[in-house]
Amino acid sequence: MTAERSLLVTGGSRGIGAAISRLAARHGWRVAVNYVRDESAARSVMSDIEQAGGEAFAVQGDVGNEADVLAMFDAVDKRFGHLDGLVNNAGVVDVASRVDGMSVERIERMMRVNVTGSILCAREAVKRMSTRHGGKGGAIVNLSSAAATLGSPGIYVDYAAAKGAIDVFTLGLAREVAAEGIRVNAVRPGIIDTEIHASGGDPDRVAKMRDMLPMKREGTADEVAQAVWWLLSDAASYTTGAVVDVTGGR
Repeated sequence: MTAERSLLVTGGSRGIGAAISRLAARHGWRVAVNYVRDESAARSVMSDIEQAGGEAFAVQGDVGNEADVLAMFDAVDKRFGHLDGLVNNAGVVDVASRVDGMSVERIERMMRVNVTGSILCAREAVKRMSTRHGGKGGAIVNLSSAAATLGSPGIYVDYAAAKGAIDVFTLGLAREVAAEGIRVNAVRPGIIDTEIHASGGDPDRVAKMRDMLPMKREGTADEVAQAVWWLLSDAASYTTGAVVDVTGGR
């Protein structure tokens, strides 16, 4: 592993994204920590990395906005000079709702951030990493969700549908760029103890779900980060188009 490898983690300022950022830095990667609004959280992750002897910088940008995505990748180009990895971690949920109660604004936001944002970021990463474009290869890891296989009825079918799209996108892009030095995989977390449940209006969801999980406990952001890291690393050099479940058996 070379210390010169560079990684962009979208939504890297909290939860799973922050855990991935810190773990990659411990393995010698330089990390661009993306955030939308909470600059202080991103700088906290950056500070943790720097105090441990790593290199990182915080970069603002909404993945659902193409201009922001272009600016974010431009910032990475200027700071690191090249890109070796992308983790498409940024995503949103919403309050529990049946489909017949969803507004078009909610549905469009869910798809724009969770699907379009990941595709836009992958597009820019491929332009930089593909041997077809003069790059040296690299790895993309998309964050899916167990919701993609469960459907999340009565909670957020729109979110589940968005993550189902990510699963298919992962497979298609993996095959599209496999001969160009880029591996594309996904991780599908289950119930993980992060802030995303509060942002969806249900801060107690983990506690309510715990006894229904096969392992009788929730997962941690660090446990998901380990799976993401493996897919980024040379240890997964012959793995592409895979979706790894980190669900505790759910």
